[in-house]
Amino acid sequence: MSANGMSDAAREIVATRVFDAPRELVWKLWTEPEHIAQWWGPTGFRNTIQTMDVRPGGDWIFVMHGPDGTDYKNHSIYREVVKPSLLRYSHISGPLFEATATFTERGEQTEVTMRMVFESAELRDRVAEQFGAVEGLQQTLGRLADRLKAMKQEDFIITRELDAPRDLVFRVWTECEHLSQWWGPKGFTVFHCNVDLRPGGTFHYGMRAPNDGPEMWGKFVYVDVARPERLVYLASFSDAAGATTRHPMAVDWPLEMKNTVTFEEKNGKTLVTLRSSPHNASEREAATFHANHASMNGGFSGTFATLEAYLTTLRSVA
Repeated sequence: MSANGMSDAAREIVATRVFDAPRELVWKLWTEPEHIAQWWGPTGFRNTIQTMDVRPGGDWIFVMHGPDGTDYKNHSIYREVVKPSLLRYSHISGPLFEATATFTERGEQTEVTMRMVFESAELRDRVAEQFGAVEGLQQTLGRLADRLKAMKQEDFIITRELDAPRDLVFRVWTECEHLSQWWGPKGFTVFHCNVDLRPGGTFHYGMRAPNDGPEMWGKFVYVDVARPERLVYLASFSDAAGATTRHPMAVDWPLEMKNTVTFEEKNGKTLVTLRSSPHNASEREAATFHANHASMNGGFSGTFATLEAYLTTLRSVA
């Protein structure tokens, strides 16, 4: 009930939709700028996110670019953030309204209810008529559903051009003498390496986090080895004995990823492309994998940086 005695129902626009994705993933797409920029707004709109500080008192500032070229500046302030179940914010750039988004688990799915409450029924009706807000909200949730569906079909891909001949780069990817010098996230140290380079063979490794941090184990099971053009393998976490294990910090991470690495000669240099996808994963695991492409890109970028530095040392020795 508002201060003037008018019920919220007369002043609000509400939409509810059930998404075929876990709640943590839906929350992630709703609260991280690189994700929400891909789907927020009615059909045909694009977004430039300027600020997204998801905490009570934090600002969410962005520009929606309409299909006709019109820009719509938006500024909201978060009032309540309860991860991963509730977001409440005030839209202060006009038209003024209070928005609440609730995220409710429905088994493996997530029910989202979006509620926008205006100062008066007249303002609500004017916004609905002028901006098509009722249909626009339905389209926005539809775009989120489409984005979640598309993410399940996207491979993670990263490419680097390395200043070294292909034969050397292939060896650096497949021999312990070299792998122990660069493999893993930037700053990690490989203390165990064993490679059996053949279909059905494995690369089993142990590495330690910086500053004498915890140990982490992983392995590849090679599916195809085409020297020096291609490697195909199933990548997973493991224990010290080589048994496949779950991600130590993400229970919904796929047990295995199918990775294909290609090595292409290019004027004395080598173009390396790594393509990764979930292998025999559940819907929840696949969704988690695809939602973390940005963090994977950061991790592999650090790995490639270490590899590039190592190749520089090999050139200087040569």
